[in-house]
Amino acid sequence: MFGLSDLVALVISAFIILPVVVFLREMGYVIVGVLLGVKNPRLTVGSGPRIVKVGMFDIRKYYHLYSWFSYDSLKREGKFAYILLYAGPILVNVVVALVINAMLANDMLQEYETFWNRFIFYAFYYVLFDVVPMKTANGMPNNGLIIYEMLRYGKRTDFNEEPFIPATSEVEEQYEEEMEKIEEVKEHQKDVAAEEADTKYEERQQKAEIEKVKQDEIEDLEKAGKHEQAKKKKHEKNMPE
Repeated sequence: MFGLSDLVALVISAFIILPVVVFLREMGYVIVGVLLGVKNPRLTVGSGPRIVKVGMFDIRKYYHLYSWFSYDSLKREGKFAYILLYAGPILVNVVVALVINAMLANDMLQEYETFWNRFIFYAFYYVLFDVVPMKTANGMPNNGLIIYEMLRYGKRTDFNEEPFIPATSEVEEQYEEEMEKIEEVKEHQKDVAAEEADTKYEERQQKAEIEKVKQDEIEDLEKAGKHEQAKKKKHEKNMPE
């Protein structure tokens, strides 16, 4: 049965383990990219509005959703350069998982053994879906299929001219466009809210004026000694609309 402990484990996995595993995976691109002389590298962590940008690291508000690596060009290009680049994420997750597993086997990290076992599970989960050659849900080949095609044919065979890893300059342009659209939506919402506030203010003013007119009528009737009519007006005034 799914209990409270399972819910806690799910939250830890979704907001701590998975983001870290994905980050380490993307660091595989970064490490190999640096060795290959990558230009303008960028590791974007999460999605949505930018929180901070430090060097090549771009931290977004929704850090737990996904991360990705981008660059503009490689100094060292070629068949084996691209094989190494796409093998980087696989190797990093394998190495990290094996190191943690070895530490657990040697009675280290025992205090948080469940946490680290779950970490190893998700690391190998990503390795599995990176290694086995396949196309992803959006029709793009995964790293395993890219490596397989490069090894067997010496090139990509999907005839897609666009790179699988996006250009950092294009990513930045897309981000700026997205933020502009978000600001436009926010401004529109502010305008709508302001119009609604003005409308409500006018309605309150009109209601206050009507109430004042009714109160003046009552006072005039009382001054004229028409108490029954004034009483009737008070009753009508206090009745809900």
